[in-house]
Formats: sequence, C-alpha cells, structure tokens
Amino acid sequence: MENSPSSSSPASLGINDGSAGGVGAGMNNNASAMECEPRTSDPITQPTTTAGGVASDSNGSSLAEAVTTTTNDTTETTQHHHESSAPPPPPNPSLEPVHSIAQRLLSLRGSPPGTLASLAESEIRLLCQKVRPVLLSQPMLLELEAPLKICGDVHGQFTDLLRLFEYGGFPPESNYLFLGDYVDRGKQSLETICLLLSYKILHPENFFILRGNHESAGINRIYGFYDECKRRYSIRLWKVFSDVFNCLPVTALVDEKILCMHGGLSPEMESLNQIRDLSRPCDVPDVGLMCDLLWSDPDTGVNGWAENDRGVSFVFGADVVAAFLERHDLDLVIRAHQVVEDGYEFFAGRRLVTLFSAPNYCGEFDNAGGMISVDENLMCSFQILKPSSRAARFAARGAAAAAAAAAAQQQQGVGGMTQQQQQMQGNAGGVVGSLAGSNSSGSLQNSPTL
Repeated sequence: MENSPSSSSPASLGINDGSAGGVGAGMNNNASAMECEPRTSDPITQPTTTAGGVASDSNGSSLAEAVTTTTNDTTETTQHHHESSAPPPPPNPSLEPVHSIAQRLLSLRGSPPGTLASLAESEIRLLCQKVRPVLLSQPMLLELEAPLKICGDVHGQFTDLLRLFEYGGFPPESNYLFLGDYVDRGKQSLETICLLLSYKILHPENFFILRGNHESAGINRIYGFYDECKRRYSIRLWKVFSDVFNCLPVTALVDEKILCMHGGLSPEMESLNQIRDLSRPCDVPDVGLMCDLLWSDPDTGVNGWAENDRGVSFVFGADVVAAFLERHDLDLVIRAHQVVEDGYEFFAGRRLVTLFSAPNYCGEFDNAGGMISVDENLMCSFQILKPSSRAARFAARGAAAAAAAAAAQQQQGVGGMTQQQQQMQGNAGGVVGSLAGSNSSGSLQNSPTL
C-alpha cells in the first residue's frame, strides 16, 4: 500500500479532527452531488483543536497530526459520553424480541472478554428470519448520505466492536456502514453478527452492513464460524446464517462521491448499474464482478490488473483506481479486506484507503483498528483503536500473575489479572488532497486476510 503524500490528489474531500455523528443519514435514492469544496463559512472549516492536537487552517486545506486521546481506561471514558447504549424500545411491538436480544448483547459491556451471551437458538433463528426481508428491500448498491461512520473487518472480536460503538456512538446516535467480515477468526462471531443484525432490524435506515468474503458458506465453513455454531448451537443454525449472508448488499455509494466495498475493483465493472443488477439471494461465485468486489486487492507493484496471490480474483494498480474514479466522477474508494498496521492505509495518492477495524487481529498482530467518520461536507476523519505493544501485554500479564501469587501466598486476598485497556485515539490524517501526512509503513503492509 502507498505511504507517501501526493500533490495531485483531488481536493473534494477533506479531513477534520472531530468525529461525525448524528442521525438521519439513511438511504439516499435521489442523492445530489456534494460540493467540491466545503463552504468557508461552514464551522467545520474553521480552526478547531482537540486535546493534544493541532487543527487545520481556516480553509481546511491542511491538517497536522491532530490527535484526540482518551485515558487508558477506554470503557470508563467512553461510557461517560455514551451512557445510554441500550436501544430505545421499538415502536413496533413485533420488534420487541429483537430489542431484547440487543439489550442482552449490550449488557456484556464491562464483562471479561469472551463472556458469552445468553441467547436461545430459537431467538437467533427469529433474528435471521426478520432481517432477510429488510436486507432484500434495499439494493445491492446502497446509496447513502453522510454523516456516517465506516468500519472495516471485525472478525468476531465482539469486545472491540463494543469499543467502536462506545467511541463512535451507539446506534441510532450515529449512522454506521460496516464493510464485511463479521465472522471467523475471533472467538465471538455469534455475538458480533447477532448485534449487527439486531441493529439492522431496529434501525434499517441508519445502520448498514455489506457482505465480506467471509460471509460465504465456503469460507466460514473453514475459518471458524461453522465450528462456533456447531459447538454452541447446531449446524442447522449455521445454514440459517448462510441464507442471511446470501442477502447482504455488496457496495455502498456515499453522496455519489465515495464508493465502499469489502474487497476492491473489478475488471468487469464498466458501470455501477452492473452492481445494481446483481440478483439476490446468491452465493459468492468463484469469478466475476461480485467475486472481485469481495476479494480483489490494490497492489503498489503492478500497473493495470494481475493475478492475486490469494488464488482468487485480481490485484490492481494505482492507475486502475485513478481511471475508475475519473470515469465515474468519484473521489474516493474505501475498502477493507487486509490487515494494516495503523488501522488504515492509503493507496493511489490517497484516492483509496484500506480500513481494518479489528485491533490485535487474532491475538497475533499488533495492528490498530480504524474507523472513518464522514461528515455532511464529506470531510473525513480517522478514529483509531490503538493496541498495546506485545511486550507490554506480556509484561502486564506477568506482573499481574506475580502479584496474584504473592497475595495468595501471604493470604492477603486473591490477586487477579487486570486487563490492560487499549488506548483509543483519533488520528487525524487525510483521505485526499487536503490531507497532511500519511501513516507509516510497517510489517503488516499488504497483509491479506482470507
């Protein structure tokens, strides 16, 4: 992925150190094109400074590493700002079972990581039954309006999903778009997907979920979700989820300027109408447009198109991104699908950004998790769930274990391991032309997730 600034980037999107919240993004079936430049009279273009940060100049044309940092105890800090996490009671009595499921899942906030939800299989089946018509009532290419927050891969890391909501605001306080890969790898795929489906049912015009390559029976049969369903419930429930995944949309267009998907571009895509014409419910094919939207990757080492080392779909170069955006009058592509060290990483002169929202992925990487806030003026800001270093985690565990053993030996009480909270900070970088600086490269650069 690319790491250096580009002076030729378009300036129709900007960056702000504040987060975009609010309700009412919803579906936009008749969206008009956004202004290329924010109005100078708009408050978002005026100088603003967050704790420990430096703000942009008055016209929003540059921004130097403005950073918002919470205390180490992320949960306490964010709960102060988002005390009401439980969804409001639904006006429709038929949604009460879904509301109950969401409440029980959200009640796990503050519980030790890995605490399982108490949900009956019949309740989960009802959830899947109710969400299918909601998904099918909306198009394969969602047309959305800002403000909204965009998240990448989650992969069953339920505790981190709750932290994202704590920082960004629980629905419907904020509008969300998730880019896929909700299951597999992590230990709580069921809690993760059930909360996301609950929010989709309760707030269908404010909460959106796209399909990732792991929302496919052929993939999650292998990488963990099947085994989790079988161990905790039944194979039959896994099949019910597969039917839901076959109904998910695959792309979203934000204010006619930002195209979002899980994987990437496709050599078969000449018109966005081709996406709109894709039929559902459907499996993910081995080749073709839908496959590419869920599987393809950018690659700094190629021009045009080349074979993908994954053995599926293609990789594409910066020239492909530039030509695609110009042809369709777009400003930016936001995609997920790859682990990136800082939670986000730019490509093609910041015309494409990779977003990954599962920090400490699989417990093996020291990557951060990223979330993008897009405000009404298409100003974009990054909010980062930053992991502790591996050495610090091991040191903390060792110190806690030693303290516990000493306390037990002296019979002065039972010592317990304390969880080291991951630091959440807003990392103000940029998406396109008006962005200053870029995230550095690292060992996770271009690391694929199957």
